[in-house]
Amino acid sequence: MRQALELGHQVTAFVRTPARLKIEHPNLRIVQGNVLDYEQNVVVCALGHKRWFYPNKILSEGTRNILRAMKTCDVPRLVCESSLGIGNSVGRLGLLYTFFVIPLILPFIFWDKARQEKLIVERGVDWVIVRPAVLTNGAARGSYRHGPNLGNFLRTNRISRADVADFMLKQLTDDTYLGTAVAVCW
Repeated sequence: MRQALELGHQVTAFVRTPARLKIEHPNLRIVQGNVLDYEQNVVVCALGHKRWFYPNKILSEGTRNILRAMKTCDVPRLVCESSLGIGNSVGRLGLLYTFFVIPLILPFIFWDKARQEKLIVERGVDWVIVRPAVLTNGAARGSYRHGPNLGNFLRTNRISRADVADFMLKQLTDDTYLGTAVAVCW
């Protein structure tokens, strides 16, 4: 959000708890809600949750609602954050994630991310699925790699949330990766 605001964009933050959002800006509008409710208008999707150890469909059902709202409001493009390790990038988060973290700690989240991506591809909107490496809270470096075949089968790559946000914002107007799932990492 900070980066979008700094670039002069009008931003609507759709949040569950507005008091937890510690940003104030004249171009920022805060809307309280729940992604599982239908009434919304979204272009950039970075859904997440911390329900690791039991099955859920928060990401896929939330994305289904986003896609329905996009159709209703004639929003042409969706840029959605997913993760390396989904689809044709399976195994590209390194040995630790491939054989331990994903199957033992995050299987439900990754299954739901796979459903989420399938919905996006099948829905007929212009889309870019962004598959970041392991996310950090570090500062933006402004320099990162992106492409369809990034990641590493042995070691775990990382990238800051700020650099992922930078890349996702660029996808609002760049058609290079339109209709593809693209990896992004340092």
